[in-house]
Amino acid sequence: MPKNAYVLLLLTALFWGGNAVAGKLAVGHVSPMALTTLRWVFGLMVLGAIGWRQLGQDWPAVRRRLPFLVLLGAVGFTFFNAALYSALTMTSAINVSIEQAAIPMVIILFNFLLFRQRATWVQLLGLALSVIGVALTASHGDLTRLAELDVNFGDALMIGAVFVYAGYTLALRFKPDIHWKSFMIVLSASAFLTSLPFLAWEIQSERFIFPDMRGWLVVLYTALFPSLLSQIFYLRGVEMIGPNRAGLFVNVVPIFGTLLSIVILGEAFMLHHALALVLVLGGIWMAEISGRQLAARSRDT
Repeated sequence: MPKNAYVLLLLTALFWGGNAVAGKLAVGHVSPMALTTLRWVFGLMVLGAIGWRQLGQDWPAVRRRLPFLVLLGAVGFTFFNAALYSALTMTSAINVSIEQAAIPMVIILFNFLLFRQRATWVQLLGLALSVIGVALTASHGDLTRLAELDVNFGDALMIGAVFVYAGYTLALRFKPDIHWKSFMIVLSASAFLTSLPFLAWEIQSERFIFPDMRGWLVVLYTALFPSLLSQIFYLRGVEMIGPNRAGLFVNVVPIFGTLLSIVILGEAFMLHHALALVLVLGGIWMAEISGRQLAARSRDT
């Protein structure tokens, strides 16, 4: 069972790494809010085709928790992706990929603050190392820029998105016991509807870019892989090994994202990127090992 979860979560990380690259490829070919809306249009069409009967069976349970499910779709699907694609118009795909790796650490922090879930000093040290790594990335290798609040707005936006997705991951523990098809249909519908005000703002502010051929390819990729398969795999992974351990697999995102950014986009890999990766991934590794030891001691007592 855990091995199956690992495969699903590694594929999730690969698709998410590809999402950052796709978002960078979209710049100038489809605008961020248009991409956010269109990916859920296509995703909802596919999910509706394969899952509408299941949704009918689960509707009584869905209706009882509908406001909560709508909020989940808005936060995890709309807000996160709108922030990510907007960030990519102002910063590199490598930066975004590394900054995404902070999600597991924020999950541990939120678990401690909200649910008083125990954290060891090793986990806290890992959190501190990861924060330093993300700070290095956001400041482009010059931490003095943080003191001067001289941070690229795209990097700041992506860090905000990290907190959004960490909150979404923790909220999954409260989702109703319904089939994944029904769950994804409702969240995708919520994502589509809650993205419309952002799209309207983009059109009104004359920032809207109708997709060209590359734009449509990006839309199709994001609809199939990051929107559908990755979310399904992630949900299943959370169910199988829990949110703390599943969230830690996001640490593979910066590796995939960085490699894809270099190979596909030709982005430069700088020394501060290497140092940030070591700090972020090292911190997450420390937290994972300590978390497993803590869980083992809890089972033995």
